[in-house]
Amino acid sequence: MSTALASNEKELLERVPTGLFIGGQWTDAEAGGTFEVRDPATGEVIATIADATPADGTRALDAAVAAQADWAATAPRTRSDILRRAFDLVQEHKEDLALLMTLEMGKPLAESRGEVVYGGEFLRWFSEEAVRISGRYGINPEGTGQMVVSQRPVGPSFFVTPWNFPFAMATRKIAPALAAGCTVIIKPPALTPLTTIFFTKLLEEAGLPAGVVNVVQTSRSSALSAPIIADPRLRKLSFTGSTEVGRKLIAQAADGILRVSMELGGNAPFVVFDDADLDKAVDGAMAAKFRNIGQACTAANRFIVHESVADEFARRVTERVQQMKIGRGTEDGVTIGPLIDADAVAKAADLVGDAVERGARLLAGGNAREGAGTFYEPTVLTDVVAGSEILREEIFGPVLAIATFTDEAEAVRMANDTEYGLVSYVFTEDLGRGHRMIDALETGMMGLNVGVVSNAAAPFGGVKQSGVGREGGFEGIHEYLSTKYTLIPA
Repeated sequence: MSTALASNEKELLERVPTGLFIGGQWTDAEAGGTFEVRDPATGEVIATIADATPADGTRALDAAVAAQADWAATAPRTRSDILRRAFDLVQEHKEDLALLMTLEMGKPLAESRGEVVYGGEFLRWFSEEAVRISGRYGINPEGTGQMVVSQRPVGPSFFVTPWNFPFAMATRKIAPALAAGCTVIIKPPALTPLTTIFFTKLLEEAGLPAGVVNVVQTSRSSALSAPIIADPRLRKLSFTGSTEVGRKLIAQAADGILRVSMELGGNAPFVVFDDADLDKAVDGAMAAKFRNIGQACTAANRFIVHESVADEFARRVTERVQQMKIGRGTEDGVTIGPLIDADAVAKAADLVGDAVERGARLLAGGNAREGAGTFYEPTVLTDVVAGSEILREEIFGPVLAIATFTDEAEAVRMANDTEYGLVSYVFTEDLGRGHRMIDALETGMMGLNVGVVSNAAAPFGGVKQSGVGREGGFEGIHEYLSTKYTLIPA
């Protein structure tokens, strides 16, 4: 594999700003520091960008606070039009955004293009929601006054986004905040900051006023975030990432009684009943497991398959997995790109090794690939036994692990046997059983005979230790609105 950047890749990277975006200006970090961004497929440095300090974070919050009153007072239609122009600009630059994601994160280019479509829909959806923020009016029961209930923007909001969906995670937070009338400070991930930076250029081009969105990428996340969260001027914190980090951020937010949205870890069960259409189940499994190289909080983590169909299901998915092509995401036909870093490869190897030691059978893959880049083979394990680490921990890699069950009650018990509750997948042709599973599974989302559930028009989020709040749907904008009640005497 060549590690040299192609001419179109170099040209694109030259168009990505290297600074912070604060108060409508691209600027160096206050201390002049920088950090490197690498292509995980090659290990090559693809950009060197400004490294924000805590002082830069305060500057960004200053800018957001200064812009808040004017942005909140901006007509909803104006906010809507800016978001719609941003959506149109994303469509014009979809190939740039897709290539940039593949370069810094590693996913196959076809999947990056899919993320541009998905992420762009949040801009379109919330451009439409911006003009539909409503309240209510009525006479109180006693007849002594008129009740007016209105919605107001929460205020300056701080976003911490993950590396695995660099575009969609930015739009999923920024779009509803802007639609509601909130200003934003966003800290993109150090591993994949370039997509958010490029998207900010598009927001600027769409006519977003100075200070409404501020971008402060950094290699020292905790040092930058802590003083922003502690500042009494901040009113909202939204984070997507691990439950461990989310728990710490919630604790920090408690002092200021901040509104929080937390989209945290997952351990999604994928349940295949004996009456399932196996063609649908296998297609769903490939999408739910190997999309984004398995690096998604919605990725199926535990395949819970009825014992009567487990062997056939395993045979079919193994056949599909053995046809997958590993490589740099820009190469033709590649379906499995690199994991994000060496730690991710080591974790996948450890989880597979533990499962095999406990008695699981390895049907495909199971090895890191030697040479440049952080690649791990797409892997299938079957006969995974209870107690295996792979059934308890989020894999975040291309490893499909199969355990078996005997009846519906056992399937429900196994599926719910986790502290997480983000999403579940169920495959059955029995409509009654499907409805029972909707009620029985302890997750915020569920796919019934489908392997991908995310949609901008739907509320995304989980229960238990998978988080609080919802992103997307009608519910998404209310995370950035506070309710005000006024009584007018009769």
